[in-house]
Amino acid sequence: MTKTPTTCDWIPSKVTEETLNEYVTMGVLAAKEVIHWRAPDHECPPEPQEASPRWQVLVVGAAVAAVPLVSRPAPVAFAAADGKFMPVIDRMADYSFVYPFGWQEVFVQGQDKVYKDVIEPLESVSINMIATTKEDIRDLGPPDQVAEALVRKVLSQPTQKTKLIEAKEVHIDGRAYYTFEFTAQDPNFTRHVLGTITIANGKFYTPATGANERRWDKMKDRLHTIVDSFKIETKVSGCLRLCVDFLCCWFVHFQSCSWREVEH
Repeated sequence: MTKTPTTCDWIPSKVTEETLNEYVTMGVLAAKEVIHWRAPDHECPPEPQEASPRWQVLVVGAAVAAVPLVSRPAPVAFAAADGKFMPVIDRMADYSFVYPFGWQEVFVQGQDKVYKDVIEPLESVSINMIATTKEDIRDLGPPDQVAEALVRKVLSQPTQKTKLIEAKEVHIDGRAYYTFEFTAQDPNFTRHVLGTITIANGKFYTPATGANERRWDKMKDRLHTIVDSFKIETKVSGCLRLCVDFLCCWFVHFQSCSWREVEH
């Protein structure tokens, strides 16, 4: 039996840098600084022929179906798009956040991750995790009570004088987080700190970031971006994640140079 011959034509892509950045915000594409993607620029032969949009419908449908399977970070979680921040997504520990470009990762006993400025030693972000039997941060008490105890017993030295400035409850993807702000005064300096507390997957998470009080006005916006970006990632099985990653790459590939079928 003779098969009916089919010819195919490439058509110019309609994908722009803004389109790909939207995929980054949705969480279906890694940041440009991570995998070094680029938008197409006159890479496809011109003069496309009329064709059935079946390929595009299949690809777009597959990608849209994949989106709910991956966690969707808040837009600030990929502030790296402007080149000022770098994203961290820890699939093993189930969290993500950003830190300022130029900060270096260092090892600190008892901390899961630490990034700090190489010139200003008080400018850093740390992620601490400990096991807990609690399931919700609200089980420990109201925000000010929990933050006050954490500041005095964990996030400061016994010789430092601390002052809790603010503590409040926020919600991301239905999960409760306590955010807080405090200062820790030492004889030689005062550190201004922002932090978040939440409970998930049997762990008590505490990201904290800060700077010398004398640099607070200059650093506060960046520090707020760091602490606001922290988010617990939804658990996805390894096999399912591979499928999602494949579908996302497939989607971007076909959008970059749309493949349409022409039947004779």
